[in-house]
Amino acid sequence: MLTEQDLDRLQLTTLEYYLHELNPANGLIRDKTEKSAPASIAAVGLALAALPILVERGVVAREFAPQVALITLRFFRDSPHGPEPDATGYKGLYYHFLDMKSGRRVWNCELSTIDSAFLFAGMLTCAAYFDADTAEEGEVRRLAAEVYARADWQWALNGGPALSHGWTPESGFIPHYWKGYDEALLVYFLGLGSPSFPLPSESYAAYCSTYQWRELYGREVLYSGPLFTHQLSHLWIDFRGIRDRFMLEHNTDYFENSRQATYVHQAYAIDNPRGFAGYGEHCWGITATDGPGWTKRMVNGVEREFYDYVARGAPDGPDDGTLAPWVALASLPFAPEIVIPTINHMAHLDLGVNSRYGFKPSFNQTWEVSDSPTGWWVSPYHFGVDQGPVALMIENYRTGLIWNIMRRSPYIVNGLKRAGFQGGWLEGSVSD
Repeated sequence: MLTEQDLDRLQLTTLEYYLHELNPANGLIRDKTEKSAPASIAAVGLALAALPILVERGVVAREFAPQVALITLRFFRDSPHGPEPDATGYKGLYYHFLDMKSGRRVWNCELSTIDSAFLFAGMLTCAAYFDADTAEEGEVRRLAAEVYARADWQWALNGGPALSHGWTPESGFIPHYWKGYDEALLVYFLGLGSPSFPLPSESYAAYCSTYQWRELYGREVLYSGPLFTHQLSHLWIDFRGIRDRFMLEHNTDYFENSRQATYVHQAYAIDNPRGFAGYGEHCWGITATDGPGWTKRMVNGVEREFYDYVARGAPDGPDDGTLAPWVALASLPFAPEIVIPTINHMAHLDLGVNSRYGFKPSFNQTWEVSDSPTGWWVSPYHFGVDQGPVALMIENYRTGLIWNIMRRSPYIVNGLKRAGFQGGWLEGSVSD
């Protein structure tokens, strides 16, 4: 049985990633545990959001914690910004992957609206948490607000109603837009709450316009296939009892929807329509994660197709037998009664729960590996974007810390209200 001590150990072991995969000179966090890997700005945002947990759990002293945040905030304030292909950002948004030392763009990657949102959310977590009347905590608040305010969300609309996924100096805007339910809820709240380049309310309506309300395994749910899409915005926002127009019409809220989605993922694993090894009541969790590779292989006389890092989903797929312990854990606040037995089961699968950084992010029992200690494929890496959801959702489950901090952020409150949310804790919140 998962005890409080187990949660303590798992949470802090998971957070060690952000202490060890860090460049202390600029605050950048490595995307994954591969020595050549660049920084991920989403991982940086998650590391910033985890800083209050490290303080509250006694790992980092409150006296020194603001300086940790300021290293990162000063870097992003002062980093090269412009249309040049090797800049750090442009139009107040930032490139998805950055060189760990120089902080400049790598891999010809995109200027990412979603990853910039996770970066800003981490900054705003620190701004709301560090509220003392000291010079350093005041600077945290000022710099977080300054960097966030530079993001030109209106430009990122590219003349349309919905936000673009991103932009590159070589090709311009990516021809994909954030429409339909997914992790981009947070992007819209930050864009709508901007004090300088606010999105029009019509943009949120455009995002919601392609929502799919479905019945799956006897449950009604706002559909999105990968489980992480039902979690990432919830890392920061407590959706219990607050509703936008869509949720009012369906007499539910996004928190309850994520609970239903978690049960759908469990039911899919029990059903196991594609016949993958290991799936069951206590072995589920399909999401965007690492996989065995882009290849086909004969398994028990059946040709199976496998993938590398891709957004897997249930029940519509893609699905190649790869499961992610971290995404099951990140549903802890929604459905602890099924998550805790699942984590207990996965803890016995030799997935490194007690080793450095905790659970390996993914495994595939259908892909046999003769020289593996388990006998099947386990990801050799940890990823910065997988660690944060585990640590933050364990804390939200236990104390609601991050949710309570973000209730004090005027930008989040403004964004929610401009999106039409009402009810619950939002009614007593003060916005600017």
